[in-house]
Amino acid sequence: MIVVKINEERITITGHAQYAEEGKDIVCAAVSVLAQTLIRSIEWLTKDDISYSFSDGIADMRFKNLSEVSKKLVDSFFVGICMIANQYPENVTIG
Repeated sequence: MIVVKINEERITITGHAQYAEEGKDIVCAAVSVLAQTLIRSIEWLTKDDISYSFSDGIADMRFKNLSEVSKKLVDSFFVGICMIANQYPENVTIG
């Protein structure tokens, strides 16, 4: 199961969806795309400073004092994650 934790200064995503075999897991791909899009959007569309790391089964994003634009981007990420968690509750949870 993928566990997504969000607070005012950090987003962590851990685990594997286990919806399908590696390379064919649409749930994992969807979560990964949302996380990567959030990072690039903040980097390319704002001047906010963020740090992040990705490794097998872990994504960790840290930020402080986000601009209003970045806050909206994080909100949009949250909407997308909620949609995935609602559609695939056995594979994604928000904790």
